[in-house]
Amino acid sequence: MDKEVTKIESDDTSSVEIKVLLFARARELTGVPDLTLKMPSGSTTQKCMDELVLKFPSLEEVRSCVVLALNEEYTTDSAIVQHRDELAIIPPISGG
Repeated sequence: MDKEVTKIESDDTSSVEIKVLLFARARELTGVPDLTLKMPSGSTTQKCMDELVLKFPSLEEVRSCVVLALNEEYTTDSAIVQHRDELAIIPPISGG
């Protein structure tokens, strides 16, 4: 009798869900204050931004000037997101 081996390498099982917080102009452009984003395991914050721009093309307007924070600490485009992380998209805020 042969045993069937299940590999856990499919896209469905190797994904993470993160909470994305949108501030200032990013919130205005998307119309939402936050959302849940499902990404493949090992995704970077840059890949998350790519996905967000696909979902909300208007974000392209602020993409080049946003600051990213991962779990309430400023981060880089190359940081890897983990399941249940919180990614904040913070555009420049003007005022006076």
